[in-house]
This record gives sequence, structure tokens and C-alpha cells, in this order.
Amino acid sequence: MSWNTKDIPSQKGRIALITGANSGLGFETAKVLLHKGATVIMCCRSMAKGEEARKKLFSTIGQGSIELQELDLADLNKVNQVANDILRKYERLDLLINNAGIMAPPRILSSQGYEIQFAVNHLAHMALTQKLLPLIKETKSSRIVTVTSAVQFFAKINWDDLQGERKYDRWASYSQSKLANVMFALQLDIKLKGRENRPLSLLAHPGLAKTNLQLRSANLNGSWQESFAYKLMDPFFQSARMGALPQLMAATFPFVEGGEQFAPYFNFRGIPKKSRITPTAFNSEQRERLWHVSEKLLMI
Repeated sequence: MSWNTKDIPSQKGRIALITGANSGLGFETAKVLLHKGATVIMCCRSMAKGEEARKKLFSTIGQGSIELQELDLADLNKVNQVANDILRKYERLDLLINNAGIMAPPRILSSQGYEIQFAVNHLAHMALTQKLLPLIKETKSSRIVTVTSAVQFFAKINWDDLQGERKYDRWASYSQSKLANVMFALQLDIKLKGRENRPLSLLAHPGLAKTNLQLRSANLNGSWQESFAYKLMDPFFQSARMGALPQLMAATFPFVEGGEQFAPYFNFRGIPKKSRITPTAFNSEQRERLWHVSEKLLMI
């Protein structure tokens, strides 16, 4: 089966919230959903960059409904504020796309004192999802798409040093956060089962897609070796437009089941398809443990 954006049905009347929507995969996802008629809530860390992205979308598509929300995922208080604003303004939420992320920086702490990758990639999206869940549950045929990475297959949860306080490996911490995305999405789908017209919790990963994550990682670490490596690998990267296809498929393909993951062929590049999930994430005890630990950190 070959699938692309032409196969996406009309999204008119649907409301989609996308984190990290001003660039990369989030921007490409917003562009397609807007073109298909959806109202798009673009959550961006910088309002200036968000406004620039909105203007670019309008100039490309010519019409559509876009709302900008300033959202700093490194601060759980701001996540809570934005979620409350959405709950006040909207009576439905058809799609929540947990797209934003940070990749392999030096050890930095979030506003609440958590390791930044675990905080932004996992905890903040869990908090946002949990806060918006009552609205999502009220919306028929709603979906939650959590964006992960192929590094899930090499990752583990470091229970003895979850925040990298004793020893910090930026790539191991990144991989851990992406595995946490998978475990969260699977556990969420299990918790949603048993409801009629229940929301579906789905996963997507972009394969090897070129976004601003690579450049930002190299710049934050001041690593010329990393910059050089990305230049060597450049021919193997696919575009952000192609990288966004798996999450668009998860969000709009009619024939999906909760807990499924979509990714490029061979988890690398190309058209999207349903893909396998790392076996590590199927350990129910580990998923429950992560859920409870995360709730404590979020003070839910």
C-alpha cells in the first residue's frame, strides 16, 4: 500500500492541537491539516516564531483557521496554563499531536528541576494529554498521536538514575525519553479501553528526517564533530515533509487501532506504514512503573 497526503479525507470541522508546530515535522503536519480544512492550534515556544510560521502557512494555503499558543514545555506550570486556556475556549478537540521535542543537549534542567529531555519529551506531553483528556473524551473519533523515534529500539529506562544526576549521557537520555513516549502512549491506550467511541492513543516516528533538531543539538554542544557527521549523513536524510507523513497517517488514516505505530518503511525513510514497536515497551510492569513515577513527578 502506498499512502500520501492525497489519501487524507477532509478534516473540515475538526480541531487539531500540535506542539512544536512552528518548524520541522510540526509545521509540515499543520500545513497538511490546515489544507484539509482543520482548525489548527499551533503551540510554539516562541510567539514570534509562531507568528512567522502562521504567516508562511497563510501565504502558502491562502486560507484556514489557526490559533497560536505560546507553550514552553520545559515549564509544567505553563503547560497547565495553556491546557486550561484550551479547555475554556474549545468544546471539542479531535486531534492532539504530541510532536515537539529536544534532542541530546548538555545536561540542562527544566523549571521544575528535571532533566530537560525527560521533562520536555515525556513529562510535559503526559501532563498536557492528561489535562486535555476530558475534552478529548467528549469528542467522537478523537485521537492522541505521540511522536517518538527509532532510537526506541536501543533504549532503556535507567531507573537507578532517571534524571542523569550521577552520570549524564545525552544520547542515552534522549533514547530514554523516546522510549518513555512509547510506553506512555501504549499505557494510555490501555487505560482508555472499554469506552464507546473512545479516543485512540497512537504512535509515530519520522525515521531519519532532516529538521532543526540536528543543528540545534550540534550548536548546543559546540560539537564540530557532530556537525560534520550530520553533513556526511545528509544524503540519507529525508525531508521534514516526508518525516511528517507517519504522524499524519496516525492522525487521519481511517483504519487504525489504538496502540499502533506508524513509521517509514524499514524505520528509515520512505512512505509510511504500520510498524512494529520496540519489544521493551510491551513490559506491562515497566509501563505501570513509569506511569506512577511520572505521576509523582507531575504531582498529579
